[in-house]
Amino acid sequence: MNGVRKTFPGMVALDDVDFALRAGEIHALMGENGAGKSTLIKVITGVHRRDAGTIVLDGRPIEPHCPAHAQTLGISTVYQEINLIPQLSVAENLHLGRQPMKHARIDWKTIRRNALASLARLDLDIDVSRPLASFSIAIQQLVAIARSLDVQARILILDEPTSSLDENEVRQLFDVMGRLKMNGLGIIFITHFIDQVYEVADRITVLRNGRLVGEYATSQLPRLELIGKMIGSEAEGVSSHQRHTPQESAEREVFVQANGLGRKGSIAPLDLPARSGEVVGLAGLLGSGRTETARLLFGLDQPDSGSIAVRGRNVRINSPRKAIAEGFGMLPEDRQSQGLVPDLSLRENIILALQAKRGWMRPLSRRRQNEIARRFIAALDIDTTDAEKPIRYLSGGNQQKAILARWLATEPALLILDEPTRGIDVGAKAEVEKLIASLRRRGMSIIFISSELEEVVRDSQRVIVLRDRAKVAELTADDISEQRIMLAIAGQERA
Repeated sequence: MNGVRKTFPGMVALDDVDFALRAGEIHALMGENGAGKSTLIKVITGVHRRDAGTIVLDGRPIEPHCPAHAQTLGISTVYQEINLIPQLSVAENLHLGRQPMKHARIDWKTIRRNALASLARLDLDIDVSRPLASFSIAIQQLVAIARSLDVQARILILDEPTSSLDENEVRQLFDVMGRLKMNGLGIIFITHFIDQVYEVADRITVLRNGRLVGEYATSQLPRLELIGKMIGSEAEGVSSHQRHTPQESAEREVFVQANGLGRKGSIAPLDLPARSGEVVGLAGLLGSGRTETARLLFGLDQPDSGSIAVRGRNVRINSPRKAIAEGFGMLPEDRQSQGLVPDLSLRENIILALQAKRGWMRPLSRRRQNEIARRFIAALDIDTTDAEKPIRYLSGGNQQKAILARWLATEPALLILDEPTRGIDVGAKAEVEKLIASLRRRGMSIIFISSELEEVVRDSQRVIVLRDRAKVAELTADDISEQRIMLAIAGQERA
């Protein structure tokens, strides 16, 4: 791929990007949220038509115009979410849409024979007559790969294939990838797990903000440099700016204490203290377990290990309703799909959480709703003509402030902020960070998640560093710096 460009209304998703895949190699495609990885793959597979640039396969220009056409060219994709039918047998899934026929009937004998041969190529010996759902996620993933190879694939794209696998299942998948590589297949490997990239990838291409950062031989790119290229901070020039923790913060009350809190396939058991009047930053690359930790604390997901104590009292947070009752609030990562009710007014969006906390048998009067909306519109400087304006018409920054207002109206003791500054302009970011500092000074406990390390360093008194869904470091006071966080993410000794 040379000079590939793809635009959408209001944004450039790919800007003059080059990408090269060789036969018989595993090539990792790396980058944070919004880097352009998904768009690049969709251009390769014909989901999106590029606006500029060329794609050449074995010396011939190609123009994939849909995924089915891409498959005829030998380009197959296995996505993170397995797109097969779990109720059907393994053999039926392998032949969906291309069942062999005999005398105007489906030839089940041939289907079974072909299925066994397809799985043998991956050294997989299972009962192909059993429903796909009866096998582990790892086996289902291998079945999806076998189906992709059945169309004479020359390029195999694996999009986050290990996200739901345990260690043994990952090993099984990597063995298969190694055999396919030896057979001359070109594999594009998309993952957020740094350790896995260095275990199996021959080369790495890094994208950031829709542009090519570079292509590197894995053996020649130190982990710390890779992380710096992904987040836009070179290891040598990383800022040493720190936000020092007052000594008295250690004496503050621990409002929430998570002990060994974890969920298999989501986040390894970890300890996380959150003190009153303290911002605890969760730092790590995308897929490191930041959002998963927040979801466990807020009851959106259920842990299978550990406990949560609120002011020294063990509690069971098994739902957001229970979390709200304990004084928790959470601003989600994706405000559009998880935070806003776009057709409701600004007023209605602001009072939602407080009304839920009170219960629907104790409705807030319209007068009280108006008072709350006016107070927070003024306090957070939400730019709107009036409180009855549908929230979908507000800017991204003002929508973010409205969701913050929703939780502040419940007077929470713990506020979980997942990427509160993503997708808003510089001025709005500064206002949100100023608000976080103000809430901390008033004694609120805040868990702060951001992909911007500079923000984490600037705003946090304690930083929990996550890598590959596990806690790898806890930094306080003078330890908090971008360089130390990056070193912890890279798995190196702290400087």
